[in-house]
Amino acid sequence: MIKVASDLKGIATKYNAADRFIEENVRNGRGKKVAIVSGDEQVTYQELLNRVNRFGNALKGLGVQNENRVLLVLHDTAENIVSFFGAVKIGALPIPTNTMLQPHDYEYLLNHSRSKVLVIHEDLWSKIKENRDRFVFLQHVIVVTENTSVDANEIDFHELMNHASTELESFMSVKDDPAFWLYSSGSTGNPKGVIHHQRSMEAAYNTYAKQVLGINENDITFSASKLFFAYGLGNGMYFPLGAGGTTVLLKDRPTPDRVFETLEKTKPTIFFGVPTLYGSLINYAERTGNIPDLSSVRVCVSAGEALPDTFVNKWKELFNLDILDGIGLTEALHIFISNRVGDIRPGSTGKPVPGYEAKIVNDEAKEVGPNEVGDLVIKGESLTGGYWTNIAENQSKFHGEWMYTGDKYYKDEQGYFWYSGRSDDMLKVSGIWVSPVEVEATLLKHDSVLEVAVIGVKTEDNLDLPKACIVLKEGVAPSEDLKADLKAYVKANLAPYKYPRIIEFMDEIPKTASGKMQRFKLRQ
Repeated sequence: MIKVASDLKGIATKYNAADRFIEENVRNGRGKKVAIVSGDEQVTYQELLNRVNRFGNALKGLGVQNENRVLLVLHDTAENIVSFFGAVKIGALPIPTNTMLQPHDYEYLLNHSRSKVLVIHEDLWSKIKENRDRFVFLQHVIVVTENTSVDANEIDFHELMNHASTELESFMSVKDDPAFWLYSSGSTGNPKGVIHHQRSMEAAYNTYAKQVLGINENDITFSASKLFFAYGLGNGMYFPLGAGGTTVLLKDRPTPDRVFETLEKTKPTIFFGVPTLYGSLINYAERTGNIPDLSSVRVCVSAGEALPDTFVNKWKELFNLDILDGIGLTEALHIFISNRVGDIRPGSTGKPVPGYEAKIVNDEAKEVGPNEVGDLVIKGESLTGGYWTNIAENQSKFHGEWMYTGDKYYKDEQGYFWYSGRSDDMLKVSGIWVSPVEVEATLLKHDSVLEVAVIGVKTEDNLDLPKACIVLKEGVAPSEDLKADLKAYVKANLAPYKYPRIIEFMDEIPKTASGKMQRFKLRQ
C-alpha cells in the first residue's frame, strides 16, 4: 500500500497507478477473483498483486530507480501486465512495445528511450539478440521463457521472480508524475515517445470506460488489439482491472478463426476490435457459413480509423450487435469521441466523450461552422504531457490545453463528428477537397472489394488524382472491365469528381500492427 505523507511540506497527494489498479482490488475483497484469463492460465487478483510486487522488487534488486525506462516487448500474457505494473509501482517507466517490428526498429526504440532494462519473450529476443552490442544504454535483458534456459548475460524472468519478496510499498509518486511511455505507431513517420502520467489511466477509465461502456466488475473484456497499443492497453488491462472485472488475453495473432474461437470459449461481455478486423471477421463468417455464438457480448467497440457503415450494418445483421465506433490517439491514451449505446450514426465517429472537449478549426485556429472540414483539436485530462526529446512536435501539436490531432473532420448540425482523413492524406481534386475515407467507404460497398486504400498521385502538372489500391474478395478475378465498373460505381454514389482515376489491384494493403492503413507506403 502506498504510504501517505500529506503533512510533509511540498509533497502533493500521493497516487500510484499500480496501487489503484492492482492493490485496490485486493483491499476491496476481490483477492480470489480471476483477474486474467490467458490461454489455460487463470490469475486471481491476489496472485496478480504478488507477482507485481515480486517483479517490482526484482527490478529494484537490479538497481532500477525512479524514471528509469523499462522496454517491454511481450506478447499478450500475464507477464506483460505483471511487468508493466511492477515497473510502475517502483516509479520506473514501462514502455509497452510493438512485437512485430524489425531488429533495427528495436535498436531505435531502445536507444531513443535510453532503456536500462528490456523484458522480452524468448521468441522475440532470438530475433534481435545478435544486435545487443548496438543497444547503447541497455544493462539487463529479462527473458520470458517456457522450457528453455537463458544465456549467461541474460536473466530468466521466472527465476528472477522466484527470488523476490511479495511485499512491496508503492513509490511515493503523485498524479502528475510520469508513469509510462508509449510509442506512436509511426503511420506517418518515425515513432515518437509519448509520455503518460500516473493519472492518465484513471482519466481514460473514468471517461470512456465508465461513461460510454458502463463497465463494471461483472464485465469480461476481450481485445483483439494488443496491449502494446494505447487502445489495447485500456481494453485489455486497465479498463477491466479498474472495474474489478476480468480480462481475456490472446497471445496469438488475432486471425478471424482464433478471435471467434476465443469469443465462444471465454464468453466476454465487451469485445474490442479495429475496422480491418471487423471486415475480416464478417468476410470469414460469410465465406465459411460459420456464424459463432456471440450472445455473451453486450457491446462491441472499434477504433484505429473510421469504421465503414457497411461493417456496422453487416455486423448487426449477422450477430445482432452494435459496434461503437470512436477515435482515440496514443497521445490521448484512449477514445475521446465515440458513438454510444442507443445513439449510433453509422459512418460517424459520434460525439465527444464526457470529460473531453473537441472542436474543428481552420488554418487561423478559428472554430468553423457545421459541415465545414477542418483540423480536429481536443483537450482532456488523459492527454500526454508531450513527446520525449521532440521540441518541434511539441510546439506544433500542443497549444495550451489543446492538442492538434492531425485529423481532418467536420461536425454536422446535430453535433456528430465525421472523419475526413489525415491532414496529409486529404486530396484536392479540381480545387475541391476529397476525403480518401469517403471514397474507400463507397468502394467497400461493392460486392467485389475486400479492402481499399485511396491515395493521391501526382500528374505531370503536379495535380492530385485519386488512386484506389484494392484487395479483391476471394474468388474475384481482376480485370479491366472490373476497374471500369468500380469507377462507375463511385461516380454513381458520390460526386463524380471524387471517383478514382487510377485503380490498382493488390494482394494486400500495408498496415501498421494495429491495423491502420499506411497510405504513405503506397505513395512511395
